[in-house]
Amino acid sequence: MDFAGARKWMVDGQLRPNKVTDPRILSAMSDLPRHRFVPPAQAPRAHADEDVPLGGGRVMIQPMMQARLMQLAQIRAEEQVLLLGAGSGYGAALAARLGARVTAVESAPALLALARDALAGLSVAPGSIRLIEGNAARGHAEGAPYDLILIEGQVPEIPPLLVEQLAEGGRVVAVQRRPGEAGAAVLGRRLGGSFSLTEAFDCGTAPLPDFQPQPGFVF
Repeated sequence: MDFAGARKWMVDGQLRPNKVTDPRILSAMSDLPRHRFVPPAQAPRAHADEDVPLGGGRVMIQPMMQARLMQLAQIRAEEQVLLLGAGSGYGAALAARLGARVTAVESAPALLALARDALAGLSVAPGSIRLIEGNAARGHAEGAPYDLILIEGQVPEIPPLLVEQLAEGGRVVAVQRRPGEAGAAVLGRRLGGSFSLTEAFDCGTAPLPDFQPQPGFVF
């Protein structure tokens, strides 16, 4: 399969017509070998206009949605970014290409193995990506504070524990869907000791298991 041609079609046919205007994102997604970040059987679908299954109910986010979330995040060079629900590592690679120093947390060992294989030999700055096995909903306090926390999946809320790991002026970008409501991309900011959250655009993707409420005991 012509993966370079598929990436060009993805950028020109999906990203540009859907309000993705940041030239850095367009360039990075034109260059990154997206097909390496999915199981081999899914490689032909890697550039399709849809979430790509990774197994176990997890997905690699639809290209257009991934690009718009990255654009909403407005990543700047040398920012400390905490990426949660890192999956197969594509979002981490994209953030690193935008100049960030990325700590990527993922709880599924199989996805971490896929991410390590995909990132091996990739052209990113040495040391710009750290892969951590852990519960994404708890973040990674050891590396705090972060300029940006990017959650790669749908969550019902932003846990206060994560807000505490933000630097003053830091941002959170996620896909949030509360019970009974439609999903939306949200942008949160920590300023003056308070945290505010605004909706940016409608969207939805697969829920992240780490963030889902645990069932209580029934007597």
